[in-house]
Amino acid sequence: KGEVECLIKLFDTLVASSGSHFAAAGLDRNTFRDTLHRAFGMTDDTIMDRVFRIFDRDNDSCISVVEWVEGLSIFLRGTLEERIKYCFEVYDLNGDGYISREEIFQMLKNSLLKQPSEEDPDEGIKDLVDIAMKKMDYDHDGRLSFLDFEKAVRDENLLLEAFGPCLPDTK
Repeated sequence: KGEVECLIKLFDTLVASSGSHFAAAGLDRNTFRDTLHRAFGMTDDTIMDRVFRIFDRDNDSCISVVEWVEGLSIFLRGTLEERIKYCFEVYDLNGDGYISREEIFQMLKNSLLKQPSEEDPDEGIKDLVDIAMKKMDYDHDGRLSFLDFEKAVRDENLLLEAFGPCLPDTK
């Protein structure tokens, strides 16, 4: 109860300080992204937008206090099962229930640092996509279903955030 009350107070403080015209309804995208950046060190625009979408369950472009508390509950304290589902939803960029090669490529391209010496950095990313597909695509259909992703993460927990950091550090 105490933690939920603290989350609600934090929410109210963030909404009040945002000065947004959404304030009556909740947190807007920019305030939420600023919070992800300041509190959790997130920098990847694609991932932050996806996290916003996952929190914003009713798709009204702002996060209500209930969405805030429920989202942070999974984000900060979720069971492995909840976190697998959350990460899968973040990585499924088009919401079709699968993580495609193109989606993996897009996320890795955004989250990996570019090395100035590389001739074609996209080649290295394509290699990583191939490795991920070999390791995770259990039914060999060329895309990752939720079942593929879940099995891969259960076999190797480090794969939970394989395509970009979308959870806070354990510290």
